[in-house]
Amino acid sequence: GLCMMVAVALLGFSQGAREELLARGDALYDRWQGAFEFSAYEEKLREAIRLWEEALSRLGDGEKKREVLVKLSRAYFELAEGYLSEKAEKESAYEKGKEYALSALRLDPEFLEAEKREGFRAALRKGKDVEALFWYGNNLGRWLSYHWWEALAGGTRDVLVAFERCVELDEKYWAAGPHRALANFLAQTPGFLGGDFGRAKEGFGRAVELAPEFLQNYVDYAEHWAKRAGEEELFCELLRKALALAQDPAVLYAWPFYNHLALERAKTLARGCP
Repeated sequence: GLCMMVAVALLGFSQGAREELLARGDALYDRWQGAFEFSAYEEKLREAIRLWEEALSRLGDGEKKREVLVKLSRAYFELAEGYLSEKAEKESAYEKGKEYALSALRLDPEFLEAEKREGFRAALRKGKDVEALFWYGNNLGRWLSYHWWEALAGGTRDVLVAFERCVELDEKYWAAGPHRALANFLAQTPGFLGGDFGRAKEGFGRAVELAPEFLQNYVDYAEHWAKRAGEEELFCELLRKALALAQDPAVLYAWPFYNHLALERAKTLARGCP
């Protein structure tokens, strides 16, 4: 009886400790409570990652585990995008982000079954977890820029399929993220690896339409489509729009981390505009 009681008590403790780690990680990651300061946020993001990883090591398979894997995938992507400058550090962060998202996808027995029966890309095509697919595609896409052989061997096609599937599942996720990510991929990837510059324009347009408060939608459209298409007027118009919207504190507050990054890029790119 005593052993059983001790086991139950330990289980209760470990569950409580897990919950506390997760709650502390969530609170540190949260950008919407109080003022957001970009430079000070790096420390919070790193600590949130540490706490989530510690909690993950104590979690059994289940919805909670899937959530934590997705959070870690997103957080590593953001750490690399926002704060890392060393090539090796960035590559490592994208790799971790990619692996966490893949682990989340593989928690779905149907995904595993499809992967076993029809191959990995077919499983991506049938995936049902828009969050895991989205952050998998983002991290994989960035990681492949350091791994050309894997890119040539089909990696870019996996990115394409992941983003196309995200558009089907939930086009509004993460401020029209599926359209933005797909359009960025199509605009920046050579045709023989799955890119399609002409098709990208529609995706950028849709992203701007669905999430006008997400400044990256304008800046990506300007930099990766309008500029390369030689459409100077559209290029400057999109950047002016982003800069004008950034004057509104409510817009910046909607997506503090991403809008900070997009605004910095917009300022730099707009220097050549009248």
